[in-house]
Amino acid sequence: MNRTGAAVLRKLHQDESGQVLVMVAIMLVVFLALVGFVVDIGDVYYRYQELQSSSDAAALAGGAALPGTTAAAVATSYSSVTGGKNAYANLPNATMVSGYPKVVCLATLTNLNPSIPCLAPAAGNAIVVKQTATVQMFFAALLGIKTMTITATSTASMLGAKAGAHNVVIVLDTTSSMNDTDSSSNCSGTRISCALTGVQALLAALTPCGATCGAVTQGNAANPKDQVSLMVFPGVASTSQTQYDYDCAHSTNPQIAAYSYPTLPTYQIIPFSSDYRTSNALTSLNSSSNLTRAVGGDPTCTSGLAAVGGEGTYYAGVIYAAQAALAAQAALRPTAQNELILLSDGDANASAQAMPGASTKTLVYPSTQNQCHQAITAAQTATAAGTIVYTVAYGAEATGCSTDSPSITPCQTMQQIASSSTTFFSDYTATGGSNTCISSARASTSLSQIFTDIAGTFGGSRLIPNNLP
Repeated sequence: MNRTGAAVLRKLHQDESGQVLVMVAIMLVVFLALVGFVVDIGDVYYRYQELQSSSDAAALAGGAALPGTTAAAVATSYSSVTGGKNAYANLPNATMVSGYPKVVCLATLTNLNPSIPCLAPAAGNAIVVKQTATVQMFFAALLGIKTMTITATSTASMLGAKAGAHNVVIVLDTTSSMNDTDSSSNCSGTRISCALTGVQALLAALTPCGATCGAVTQGNAANPKDQVSLMVFPGVASTSQTQYDYDCAHSTNPQIAAYSYPTLPTYQIIPFSSDYRTSNALTSLNSSSNLTRAVGGDPTCTSGLAAVGGEGTYYAGVIYAAQAALAAQAALRPTAQNELILLSDGDANASAQAMPGASTKTLVYPSTQNQCHQAITAAQTATAAGTIVYTVAYGAEATGCSTDSPSITPCQTMQQIASSSTTFFSDYTATGGSNTCISSARASTSLSQIFTDIAGTFGGSRLIPNNLP
């Protein structure tokens, strides 16, 4: 071989440019694999966040349904499982882990001050939701990783713990039917006396003030927390006569007023007060409080609310009045939650004579027609404004609401007045009540327990750490 040929061969042997192309090709494959893996992991994380969000929503919904036995079913309905309110197209195979949702009784919550007890019928104070889903991998499948399983767990407490302040209006039925005797096992006495005993239980369970109550001025502690107002229907003729319902020096009842419009009767007997107890630690009621006296909490005082009656039942007006009072109070305490509690048998039947100024033809407030539906509309207005409306159907009858079309029962009226199924309570065991008027979410039938349970719901369900003891 001549020198020229040898030189050419030597040059070709030393040329390494082709190795660079091979290395670039290899690095490109690795880089694309890494990019694909990152894309897969990002997709998995995104779907996990969706699963976690739906688990949070399910747990909160279930917590709000406690202590009812439907809590697990409610939680499932808000999950990502097929048919759930939070089912995602990205999670078509999401399932609830076997044994969940699970209602639990956590000692950590029972030891809080105020406590969140484990109430019947669910016998728990929290609920745990655990969901799982399988995510298909794309680029990672080239490496043999075809799927990845994700799991999300959320725990929520039952309503309670009274985290904030509350403005509370209690609306009591004082029509003549409340003088009827309730001889049931839950309470023996007149209906009005049983109702007042329930309100006393509520006041014993609320939190009147902050760390210290301090001096009382015009019915309120220096650091008020849960302020309570009392309203009745029918209303009374004037504010000056409201004292007859709490002043121990008076032995007569106030004059009952018609459900007039536009000049309304006086529904409010006691303005917002927090002196019903002298401290958070003492559960005994303060006998010096006008609110305590009005609900029969002072055994030495013969005054107190009486079921004078005389005008029949019409409660749309008092619901509107209660919401107006709550709105005014919220302007003074914007961080407080508004709560409205209505106790009645659910039947509205006031005569045209008892409703001067009301229409006899229209179906909207104020009207002698559709009286039960008017109450529902009034309550829905309150709920839309942020007020939580609780109803206590006390011995609701199977038939009634004779002015309404379409037809509706007293029980259905009280159910629909409530903001949700979890804020509807019923003592269907009361004498004369219908045993079909049962709350699906609240099993308590004793008025004292019902009002205690209502106080326990103040504060809302909230997410808590998993695995608390």
